[in-house]
Amino acid sequence: MEQLSGTDLIARYIEQDPHHPGPADVRLRESCVPVWAIIGHYQATGRDPRYVADSYEVPLEAVEAALAYYQQHQAVIEARLAANAA
Repeated sequence: MEQLSGTDLIARYIEQDPHHPGPADVRLRESCVPVWAIIGHYQATGRDPRYVADSYEVPLEAVEAALAYYQQHQAVIEARLAANAA
């Protein structure tokens, strides 16, 4: 099976939320789960991408896309997580 790059994963699985535009509120294309939710769950549950995929019932590649997006937009995702925790 072909290994997709982070950019390809993002293009395949990540989209802007039309109701909440901006880099902090992108979501998974198929399930509409916000990337910040995927990252927050990933950080809170032992950093296991497969566990997160199973928890949200999304493909492992979708979680990998969220992680790739997070690597490129870490500051805005961390700010969104902090705002949610406040």
